[in-house]
Amino acid sequence: MSKTWECALALRRAASCRKRVSVPHAIRFQARSVSQVAQTVGTSQDLPPSSEASTLSNRLRADWRKQDTVLVDHLNKVFSPLQFPPELASRILTHASHPDAKRRHNGRLSFVGRRVLQSYLLMFIHSSPSLQPNEDYDRLLEYALNTYTLGEHVAPKWELGKVLKWKPMNVGNMSKPLGPDVEIPGLLANVRGDNARSVGMYKVHGTTVEAVVGGVFHQFGGAVAHRLFHTRLLPNLCIEGSREGLHPRYHEHALEVCERMGGRKGPLLR
Repeated sequence: MSKTWECALALRRAASCRKRVSVPHAIRFQARSVSQVAQTVGTSQDLPPSSEASTLSNRLRADWRKQDTVLVDHLNKVFSPLQFPPELASRILTHASHPDAKRRHNGRLSFVGRRVLQSYLLMFIHSSPSLQPNEDYDRLLEYALNTYTLGEHVAPKWELGKVLKWKPMNVGNMSKPLGPDVEIPGLLANVRGDNARSVGMYKVHGTTVEAVVGGVFHQFGGAVAHRLFHTRLLPNLCIEGSREGLHPRYHEHALEVCERMGGRKGPLLR
């Protein structure tokens, strides 16, 4: 056998012994499926929003604008002559418990407002002739600026419950979002004391009082917020015969400062 023939035979044997590498059917099927899914996803992302979703979105924005107008009018009336921007009014008067909180809510303004209130109250106490040598400042702050106390004794004076957007809890089928365009159920409108605490009303309203102060401080400055504190807020914390609110020792001085600033309806702008 010639050498040429031997080489050809060896090559043929090598070719016949070599295993054919093939892609299993299942893998080929999965690859095609992934490719098809990728194409489908890409196509769905390129689709324009449906007219139904667009209509719903436009209706929601229109409702928000209508509600914002009511919220602005309320704050402008209660704290005249201040003029609140719609975005700020909406943020102040929307609690995190309301579905519209996904748009904006008063959490941050409440945080700021509480620190502002603490600062103003400490400055007031420190300047008062009724200050005691060993005064417990923490205790005074705890009682005077308790969120529930603000919600019970200050929020009603500002009529926040009429327009505030929030959702009560522990009230069964009445646990529905409330707001400027929703009629408040009779039981909630007249709830007081421990019942109001149990549904979260005083807590939510007190948080909103803090947010009002934070919003005024942010938008109009410290001088305006300071006058609001002494004329619209602190006098309402002079609660006779109760441990809640401002300590009785400071009532007289608080009312004197309020009168010097023009009384409970004194000017907020100078």
